[in-house]
Amino acid sequence: MTAYLNALGVICALGRGQDEVARNLFAGECSGMQRESGWVPGRSLTVGAVHGALAPIPSGLNPQSSRNNQLLLEAALQIEDDIRQAIRTYGPDRVAIVLGTSTSGIDEASRGIAHYLQTQHFPGDYDYQQQELSAPATFLAEWLNVSGPAYVISTACTSSARALMSAQRLLDMNLCDVVLCGGVDSLCALTLNGFSALEAVAQERCNPFSINRRGINIGEAAVLFVMSKQPAKTHAIALLGAGASSDAHHISAPEPTGRGAVQAMRTALNRAQLQPQHIGYLNLHGTATQHNDAMESHAVTQVFPDGVPCSSTKPMTGHTLGAAGALEAAFCWLSLSRHNALAPHVWDAQPDPALPALSWVTPGQTLTCATKRCLMSNSFAFGGNNVSLIIGDAP
Repeated sequence: MTAYLNALGVICALGRGQDEVARNLFAGECSGMQRESGWVPGRSLTVGAVHGALAPIPSGLNPQSSRNNQLLLEAALQIEDDIRQAIRTYGPDRVAIVLGTSTSGIDEASRGIAHYLQTQHFPGDYDYQQQELSAPATFLAEWLNVSGPAYVISTACTSSARALMSAQRLLDMNLCDVVLCGGVDSLCALTLNGFSALEAVAQERCNPFSINRRGINIGEAAVLFVMSKQPAKTHAIALLGAGASSDAHHISAPEPTGRGAVQAMRTALNRAQLQPQHIGYLNLHGTATQHNDAMESHAVTQVFPDGVPCSSTKPMTGHTLGAAGALEAAFCWLSLSRHNALAPHVWDAQPDPALPALSWVTPGQTLTCATKRCLMSNSFAFGGNNVSLIIGDAP
């Protein structure tokens, strides 16, 4: 069964909505990546924040008030007409929700706990539901008044990529007719301090695959797809295949040979019934850490010995963690719906001689015309959790 990706709501450091995000993405715009202090004591870090006011949480849902849910609401409002039409067409019990997150509302919870430690009582706007990992799916289901399956997957940086895989399985099993799927993560002190403690965060903008790479930047984003058994009226973009592996090499470091990443990419190709030469673009996980970029470059050259146009988009968005898999799948979706434009690889153009050379997308480059357009996106996470998605023209 084909899983069509019919509508997309997106908000990140590149902007709000398809048009603004696509315009800045394909221009290689990095102005949304800005230095901020206050997140980590004694450090000023480059982060990919969403600036400006966010939609307020609707009255009656105040216990679920968090920045994470506000970001999700912003993405949902962009495609609310499509969502409401799906509910009218199929019924609220046939619409499911599957999201990925790693933060949920932990920032609000952290501030609430800090207030409690100082005053022995929680602030008036604190609610335990804010920090539950299930909160984004619960919030969206209650706002929309849908009663199909609704849950969150939290596998660190592969969370929302796995959410898309899980959404496809729900359709395959006929448990629903439409799935609202994607991911959301918000900037929070806990995450930034954690990665800083691992010495994985760069102060300057990240520089993937460069000999001068110094680590990641953290970002925030929300992405929401309407996945359906039926195509949209204006296009037929689909999740063609997906592969996952868990190599369990180390709690935070990737398996250096790329064994798990290779397995995920090859599984995705097999499930999509494609060969490596059919992939016209690869969105790399590309975090700009020493170990990830080394592992991924070796894995890519194993799967694509003849090369494939590729780029890391994290210099434009930061690493959005639980939202990254869906966000970068959304970038592939935008390429297909925006005249085959590709996101350039933004870096200092100083390759690491210790890494296999990859084929970098340059500004203005487009997808090579093919009978069937197919793009791949990689997401890798702590614990050796690996996912590859293939987005393309439906069969």
